[in-house]
Amino acid sequence: MTDLEIYRKRLERIEELLLELSEHSERGAVIIVEGKRDILSMKRLGIEGSFELATRHSLFNFSERIARLGCEVIILTDWDRRGDLLAAKLSEYFGSFGVKPELQIRNKLKLITQKEIKDIESLYTYVSKLRSKTGSSFDQEYETNARFDN
Repeated sequence: MTDLEIYRKRLERIEELLLELSEHSERGAVIIVEGKRDILSMKRLGIEGSFELATRHSLFNFSERIARLGCEVIILTDWDRRGDLLAAKLSEYFGSFGVKPELQIRNKLKLITQKEIKDIESLYTYVSKLRSKTGSSFDQEYETNARFDN
C-alpha cells in the first residue's frame, strides 16, 4: 500500500467518524471537550451543536448537570494521559447517574491518529493536511449541504 493510499484510507475513516459525530450532534447530543480550541477545531470541521468544557468545573457536578439534561453524551477528550484519565473519570461519573456516554468516536480517532496527533484541537489541521496530500476537499455531502445552508 502506498503512502497516498494510506492517507486516503485514514482520511476516509476520519471523515466517516466526523459524519457520525455530526449526526449525533444534530440529534441533540452534548459533546464534551477539554478546551475552547477543541470547539474551534470541531466547528472548522463542520461539527455544530452543543459543546461543553469539562475542565472548568468539578467533574462530579459537571457530570450531574449534563446527565440531568437527558440527552446523549459524547466524550471527546484528548488522547494524551490527561485526556485518557478525564475520559475515564467522566465515564465513571456519568455511569453513576445512569448515562452511558459515547466513547467509540474518541477511541477510533485515537487509533487512527495516535502517531500523528494527540488532541482534538489538532484534528482540523491534521485533516486539512490529509486532504491536501490526497487532493481531496470536504466530502461531497458536506460540500452540498454547505452550499444549501447559505
